[in-house]
Amino acid sequence: MSILKKLFTAVKGGVNEVGEGIVDANSIRIFEQEIRDAQDALSEAKRSLTEVMAKEIQTSRAIKALEDDIAKHETYATQALDKDEESLALEIAGKIAELEQEKSEQQQILNTFSANVAKLKEQIKQAEKTIVENQRQLSMVKTTESVQKATMAVNDTMTSGDSAMASAKQSLERIKQRQMDRQDQLDAAQQLADESNDKSLHDKMREAGIGEDASKGADVLARIRAKQNK
Repeated sequence: MSILKKLFTAVKGGVNEVGEGIVDANSIRIFEQEIRDAQDALSEAKRSLTEVMAKEIQTSRAIKALEDDIAKHETYATQALDKDEESLALEIAGKIAELEQEKSEQQQILNTFSANVAKLKEQIKQAEKTIVENQRQLSMVKTTESVQKATMAVNDTMTSGDSAMASAKQSLERIKQRQMDRQDQLDAAQQLADESNDKSLHDKMREAGIGEDASKGADVLARIRAKQNK
């Protein structure tokens, strides 16, 4: 295989892949259009059936008229024979033969119409069943398509690192961390305030001779005085 032929084959294969991709991406839309086309064809078939049935009725009417005409000429022939009009009776008999031939031809046409009517009715019946089934299948595949798209959207939302769910989780963690930092600052400030208050109180108690330090100093002084008195 030459290089050019290989290149042509490769390009052709790529075009086919692109075409198949387009068909796959629009498969439901194509299926819907095919159903509409089938419905249009069914409507056309029904119109054709109506026309054929009308011709069947017309042919049946023509045959009935021929049968009446034949019966009437048979009466004429009988009357001619009763009057010994052999020649006239023979001529009438010839007319009857022509009418019977025409009736035979019309009967063949009627048989063809009747066969076509029966065939068309069966085809229309099958087509209607197929269209109903295709419409049912279309409803199912559209529902399945919607469910699958929704499921994929949920999966993407739940698993994507850049998804709204992941972003919301990160935002929540940042809020919690900021609140924790603020609470630590508040606790530290409160601790400093408590320590400051304790120191101020301790100083006041010491000046008034109250508390552990004051008692300890008085005890030491009393012990020293006791030693002097000895």
